[in-house]
Amino acid sequence: MATGGAIPAETPPNQTVYVRNLEERVKPEELKEALNEVFSTFGTIIDIVAKRNLRAKGQAFVVYDSVESAQEAIDEIQGFELFEKPMQLDFARTKSDAIVQQEGTDEEFEIHKRRRLAEKERKQAVAAQEEQKKLKRPAPGAPEPAPTKPIKSAKGAGLKSTGGPTAVVPDEYLPPNKILFVQNLPEGYDVDSLTAIFGRFEGFREVRLVPGRKGISFVEYENEAGAISAKENTAGMTLGDQPIKVTFQRQ
Repeated sequence: MATGGAIPAETPPNQTVYVRNLEERVKPEELKEALNEVFSTFGTIIDIVAKRNLRAKGQAFVVYDSVESAQEAIDEIQGFELFEKPMQLDFARTKSDAIVQQEGTDEEFEIHKRRRLAEKERKQAVAAQEEQKKLKRPAPGAPEPAPTKPIKSAKGAGLKSTGGPTAVVPDEYLPPNKILFVQNLPEGYDVDSLTAIFGRFEGFREVRLVPGRKGISFVEYENEAGAISAKENTAGMTLGDQPIKVTFQRQ
């Protein structure tokens, strides 16, 4: 099998091969079949991960049952053309879900998933901030914008203002923290009813309503992991006849 010469691995050897420079127009199902045909030559494959979202296009993960199989695949397939594009291979930087689930306990697998979700949301927040910075940069040769006076924060609600001339990261891309901000709550939902919903998740501390403000509340956990799990499982939940919005509190 033709190769393009192995490149030094940037991460320690493990069972998961990170594949990039794949043809983005190929559907995930077709891509998985092609990858399985090529990579199964070097060992038993536990899982192949290829996603549809824009950021993950052109990439895939092939999970073997041994480090030796992954190493052999990288050595032998590096630069091999698939769909007329040379694949670029390396070891994955983190353990795959399949490996953690196979080698660890249920609790370890849940912790692994929470950390992965936290890292995913952190990256989304950073990407959103970078996009906002690009929008704020003046075009070459454009005059500097006139200075503006800072806008005072609204009183009474304890919420941070999202107004003003500076760009604001959308709620959906705020970095994880221990406190959730819940919106679109129907009338009649008090501390007890919200505790029944959010108290099911690890590290729950309390629900705080905002005096004078209907339809919103804050839910605090002991750590980010609990807040992440609660957010993933309650965002978009329908209460009454309307879906609630659950995001991390703006810091």
